[in-house]
Amino acid sequence: MAQTRIRAAFMRGGTSKAIMFRQQDLPADRAAWDTIFLAAMGSPDPNGRQLDGMGGGLSSLSKVCVIGPPSRADADVDYTFAQVSIRDASVDYSGNCGNMSSAVGPFAIEEHLAAAPRDGEAIVRIHNTNTRKIIVSRFAVADGALADAGDLALDGVAGTAAPIRLEFVEPGGAKTGKLLPTGQARDMLAVPGLGRIAASCIDAANPCVFVAAETLDKTGAELPDALEADTRFLARMEDIRRAASVAMGIATDGTAAAAIASVPKIALVCRPGEARTLAGRALAAADSDIGVRMISVGQPHRAVPVTGAICLAVAARVPGSIPHALSVAASGPIRIAQPSGVTVVDANVTDGGNGPHAQYGAIYRTARRLFDGHVLYRGT
Repeated sequence: MAQTRIRAAFMRGGTSKAIMFRQQDLPADRAAWDTIFLAAMGSPDPNGRQLDGMGGGLSSLSKVCVIGPPSRADADVDYTFAQVSIRDASVDYSGNCGNMSSAVGPFAIEEHLAAAPRDGEAIVRIHNTNTRKIIVSRFAVADGALADAGDLALDGVAGTAAPIRLEFVEPGGAKTGKLLPTGQARDMLAVPGLGRIAASCIDAANPCVFVAAETLDKTGAELPDALEADTRFLARMEDIRRAASVAMGIATDGTAAAAIASVPKIALVCRPGEARTLAGRALAAADSDIGVRMISVGQPHRAVPVTGAICLAVAARVPGSIPHALSVAASGPIRIAQPSGVTVVDANVTDGGNGPHAQYGAIYRTARRLFDGHVLYRGT
């Protein structure tokens, strides 16, 4: 059978990589997208490596972004994110990827899907269809493309590049419609096999559930490989995540929660302390305001996801939440210690009268187009 080819680009966005498609190059029938995305990524792969596709065997490297004309008057483009399972034949559209959101603006102007000056600052208003939220992307352009040089370094990414500012506007209720889906900043979740576990269920940019590291006999400074080797710990975290999914109204029961693997994300949080990064660099307690170890689709992240960082920053501004109790940043930017280093985010949460209201969350990322042409896959 001859291979099928579709025009595409491959881009890094923050600490993730994805295949980038123009919506016009994909079938109008979205029911056909899953088959294309799975085949292009090399999934399902029982070996977990995706060697027969573009995926890299990690959740952060098994992603697809589709960019097309806006369906809202207040946006320049629509952006749909797809998390492609590695071992299973499933594609999840339930959440957004903040890291890859940084690549959407540059892709949009370079593909002439959004207008921008030939030189200067581009401002692209992105409608993420997964969360129905607006993300404002601001970045420098040179000769009609993303500026290829800059001095922003991201922990976990070699070298430096031009900064891209992402502003997640009104990020609360991205999935559930509520910043506090359970109505509380802190809950006692009934988890089968574990009993009652204290957790904070927050929905900002993407829904997340935060648990104090000490609750699961962890310090919060463990590196991803150590967490991945602790299969009992991962199973317990998945049980908590499923219980939180039900409590947040995302899933009806534990079985349904298991099928919605990418949201909510679950994270251990801790007070700032001494830790080592994946590169071996020593972090002192004074280098951060809060620590996090986040898990997505059953895998400990090498770096905190952007939407996870935004959600954590918002949670740290919500009185009564576990992150609020553990963070030492009373105001201003929040420095998050994560396995690859420190991520700086900002968030503004006000009293909305009927509870906290998240006005925005902001973060700086970098992106780069790695190649373009056509992705080839075995057609059906």
